[in-house]
Amino acid sequence: MHSKIRVASLALALLVIAVAAVPAQEQRPPEGFRFRSGVELINVTATVSDEDGRFVPGLRKEDFVVYDDNDRVDVSHFSNERVPVSLGILLDTSGSMTPDKMSSARGAIERFIRLLGADDEMFLARFANVPEVVQGWTKDRRLLSRGLDSLYAGGGTAMYDGIADALPLAQSGKNRKKAIVVISDGNDTSSATSPRELKEMIRQSEVLVYAVGVDGRLETSARGGFPPRNPFPLPFPIPGRRGRGFPIPPPIGGGGTFGRGASGDGLDANALRQVTDDTGGRTEIVRDFRDLDGATARIADELSKQYYLGYASPGKKDGRWHTIKVELRDRRLTVRARRGYVAS
Repeated sequence: MHSKIRVASLALALLVIAVAAVPAQEQRPPEGFRFRSGVELINVTATVSDEDGRFVPGLRKEDFVVYDDNDRVDVSHFSNERVPVSLGILLDTSGSMTPDKMSSARGAIERFIRLLGADDEMFLARFANVPEVVQGWTKDRRLLSRGLDSLYAGGGTAMYDGIADALPLAQSGKNRKKAIVVISDGNDTSSATSPRELKEMIRQSEVLVYAVGVDGRLETSARGGFPPRNPFPLPFPIPGRRGRGFPIPPPIGGGGTFGRGASGDGLDANALRQVTDDTGGRTEIVRDFRDLDGATARIADELSKQYYLGYASPGKKDGRWHTIKVELRDRRLTVRARRGYVAS
């Protein structure tokens, strides 16, 4: 018995020595995933494209310049490799979604989730009169497919409520990169969440927000000889109720209002840009549901080719909005990133 104890003790001692002998650099996690104790990081996801709109890979930390409230900051964490994403998919299932539209949307989402990485986790939610989570966090595409098959259309459009409910759920995802994709063809008619409240929720999260919408007016115009389809993403608006707009100037550039429709007659392209653009996401509009495949494929491709930058928080806890500006040393390239954060 004593000899067995001595053998076990010797084996344990050898194991401890072997672990200690591993070089420190091999024990550390990859850069971009190290967090210094006691230091709060501001996380920024950046998408870089060239003059032709193509994604630019292979950039280094030195290629980026980051400003916090116009003060240059040191980027301490950086990654140019694909990282897993925690992604929420929100589908409009209001009464405007005819059987043909629902079928096309299901097919596009089915193909979209199969373009994503095996390590990506997702949830599926719907919104009509009220939002509802159809399938919680999972990597199992079969469960998501079953959730899609269970969907039916009917009722109003609580889009703002749907996004508001999805934000904290997306924020709870286990992956550092978190995003939601909203797919809709209609105006918000049923939300209890005001545009101003939603704007504040978005600014307080680190979630990338993307939106793809179908503009029926463009579909009608196309029958009359609309110009050829633009291969580049177009702004996708969220329209809404007549006569309610909340003038909120964007932190960097832009203009217009963010509310339930600056005009009651059509889509307000600027409204959803102010939902998505602060986050580093974007909006895209398509003519009809047959074009959803291309739009969702472009978003899947973008999520796989982004850069991660992190820097130490300046330490302000004033509950105010602080701007982030990301620039590239190569002025021929374009970067899209999170525009700021609320220091709460």
